Amino acid sequence: MSQTLVIQSHRSPLPYSWIESCLESVRHWCGMNQYKYQFIGDELFENVTGDILEKTRQQKVIAADLARLFALQDALLNNQTVVWLDADFLIFSPEKFVLPDQSYAVGREVWVQQDKNGKLKAYKKVHNAFLMFRRGNSFLDFYADTAQRLLEQNQGAMPPQFIGPKLLTALHNVTNLPVLETAGMFSPMVIKDIIQGQGPALELFQTQSPATITGVNVCISSLDKNEVTASEMNLLIELLLAQAH
Repeated sequence: MSQTLVIQSHRSPLPYSWIESCLESVRHWCGMNQYKYQFIGDELFENVTGDILEKTRQQKVIAADLARLFALQDALLNNQTVVWLDADFLIFSPEKFVLPDQSYAVGREVWVQQDKNGKLKAYKKVHNAFLMFRRGNSFLDFYADTAQRLLEQNQGAMPPQFIGPKLLTALHNVTNLPVLETAGMFSPMVIKDIIQGQGPALELFQTQSPATITGVNVCISSLDKNEVTASEMNLLIELLLAQAH
């Protein structure tokens, strides 16, 4: 029986070439640690009910947030530890990206943006671009059941992060979920400051982050919203990988 399986998924073909660099960084990290690796295409959604697929037809990211939980549940039947990493997650310091000893863990989000008054503010949350569960954990089944029930009961509009970071952060605020602090996330303002070599958003991010991150969700949604360009994303990834070496 394998000890650890890492799962990733994305539709094909990849919409941006830089995503392959992210995927390769995860495959490299798996090889270093002798972890099994699995890439899933649209078959990821096979366990999601037709009703939920129809309800999220225009917001496939919501269905994917549920589908990953089902995939992780299935994977735990044959593995001691399972890990989910989004396709746009870059492990740029693989020697220091180490799975925690806890029975489960989520990622850390420190999102830096301007508030309504134009002042920089860091919003500290958790995210599901990194998820880890070990066999016998107490959280995965509860999370999957709660997420599915919320989707089944919901009758109105849903934000994209409905059962992902929003639900996880709400649970974290009450129960203090285990967090892998080195599994971070970059907002567009932080990305631009990294490219420039410095800046107030990056400085705030660093001071508000509980640990130095070694892997990061670079947020493809920022590019889809035209908040970051493809060339900026390529440059970001090149800089991060170069700094690690």
